[in-house]
Amino acid sequence: MRYISTFVYLFLVIIPATAQHKKYIAPTDTAVVNNLAKWQKMKFGLFMHWGTYSQWGIVESWSICPEDEGWTQRKGPYSKNYFEYVKAYENLQTTFNPVKFQPEKWVTAAKDAGMKYMIFTTKHHDGFSMFDTKETDYKITDAKTPFSRNPRSNVTKEIFNAFRKDGFAIGAYFSKPDWHSNDYWWRYFPPKDRNVNYEPSKYPDRWKAFKSFTYNQIKELMSDYGKVDILWLDGGWVRPLSTVDTTVEWQRGIKTDQDIDMKSIAEMARSYQPGLLIVDRTVTGPYENYTTPEQEVPHELLPYPWESCITMGDSWSYVPNDNYKSAQKIVQMLIRIVSRGGNLLLNIGPGPDGDWDPVAYQRLQEIGAWMKINGEAIHDSKPLAPYESGNIHFTQSEDGKTQYVFYLAENDNLQLPQDITVKNFAVPSGSKITLLGTGAKLKWKEENDTLIINVPSLVQTKWKGKYAVVFKITR
Repeated sequence: MRYISTFVYLFLVIIPATAQHKKYIAPTDTAVVNNLAKWQKMKFGLFMHWGTYSQWGIVESWSICPEDEGWTQRKGPYSKNYFEYVKAYENLQTTFNPVKFQPEKWVTAAKDAGMKYMIFTTKHHDGFSMFDTKETDYKITDAKTPFSRNPRSNVTKEIFNAFRKDGFAIGAYFSKPDWHSNDYWWRYFPPKDRNVNYEPSKYPDRWKAFKSFTYNQIKELMSDYGKVDILWLDGGWVRPLSTVDTTVEWQRGIKTDQDIDMKSIAEMARSYQPGLLIVDRTVTGPYENYTTPEQEVPHELLPYPWESCITMGDSWSYVPNDNYKSAQKIVQMLIRIVSRGGNLLLNIGPGPDGDWDPVAYQRLQEIGAWMKINGEAIHDSKPLAPYESGNIHFTQSEDGKTQYVFYLAENDNLQLPQDITVKNFAVPSGSKITLLGTGAKLKWKEENDTLIINVPSLVQTKWKGKYAVVFKITR
């Protein structure tokens, strides 16, 4: 993660569609097309960044990257010397023992919140594998890792099985760069930045070895871990040099061709997982089946499949006493994203003991209470023009016969006014309007292309709602 500025990392922003992406290339494989349509109906997913770094409560991987960015700053007793710091960071493998790991607990919380799919970091940029790979001993199942003696030490398999058993679509996050690999950051040279630290064209055998290493690890994930629905590839600087977009600030630092042969990887992956969605993040082309604005909510409807990946707290990885977003903010963020045609992938970072912060469970419980009443306006929905008007947003059922009008609260608790005014929105004659959660049939009228919904005083005083209410319009 973290291709964007420190400002965006810290503060959720809304950006115009034109800044999101270049040219989207739609898939042509029928199985992929069908699975992409199913994924677009899910709307709400769980993201989890987890690794040895959780023990220090720091940013995932990036503190070992020798770049002077806000999120790469080193802290602690080893921070004064880069090489001592990396040695201590990699030594975290010898103390990683998340004994409270119980993925079924996460499944229950995510399902109750209305989530339908999950993406888990099988390997982040630091190269520590959270699965039982045969390609390296820098992994959770190696004898040097205390948790390797736990019967559930292959946490990727345990997580995938637990979520799949309860009907979730399964996504494998995988970092293309590997800063632990001697074939990516060759120890003959010091690393200079996030990129490969040698010229692949000058040392083709070393780059070929790295390509094989990457291919083989992805093959393991695709062949040994059951049904996988999404291969979510991060580290977009590992790409053919010809695909670099110099209008994007972070891509200007890519000076070397880092082609890992995505065609071969995709063909292999789909030979094991037919219809697999592949997300080669930020690398426009046939292997980016949907786009992934990070910590961003697009300002308008986008003309291609997309999901906003956003943290529940301020950090992607576990940080003690993180600043978690309120349920109101998350619910309203979900509404805005869905009304613009996207999905929300909400990240929670497990801690060093293998569990989430209690606040994360509380937030999901609060979100779930809202979703149990209003989820029909989220799941399986499509955008509906005019999409939004002030604090009002719109969706519709897949067949277009049911429309939903979201009225967002300014505060945690919502007090309904006597009349809800919806400008530039026409309702078919004879329609019935109800308020989800009450069953109350409401009177309405149209004046000058404006819908006015009357809310009776009894509903205003007795109905207790949070975050947003949904008016259901049926013909």
